[in-house]
Amino acid sequence: MVLLDNSNFILRLEKIANAAKKDSSFTLTFKRYDGHDKPVPRAGRPPLPKPETYMCLIRAQSKSQKISTVVRQEDVPTMMGMYSQFMKSKMDGLKRVKKVKSKAKATKG
Repeated sequence: MVLLDNSNFILRLEKIANAAKKDSSFTLTFKRYDGHDKPVPRAGRPPLPKPETYMCLIRAQSKSQKISTVVRQEDVPTMMGMYSQFMKSKMDGLKRVKKVKSKAKATKG
């Protein structure tokens, strides 16, 4: 998995979305991240220190490509702005679902 900075993550995510648009899909995962890369220590050992602020770990996966980024608390508004622009630009392939009226509702109204 490749750890990228926030702006490069969005750029690579756009490339993944364009590649997945034709025949596959991609997934995004948001997770609270405390900065620890080590597992929880066993009983009798000192515990890992609590972080002052938590971060957000964002992962994207499509087929064999995996990318990730860590968003710090002060960078959340700018990252979510870039992410919302990405979602607005890439969600153009959705089809509108037609509502089917039931016969009971059609006869009443």
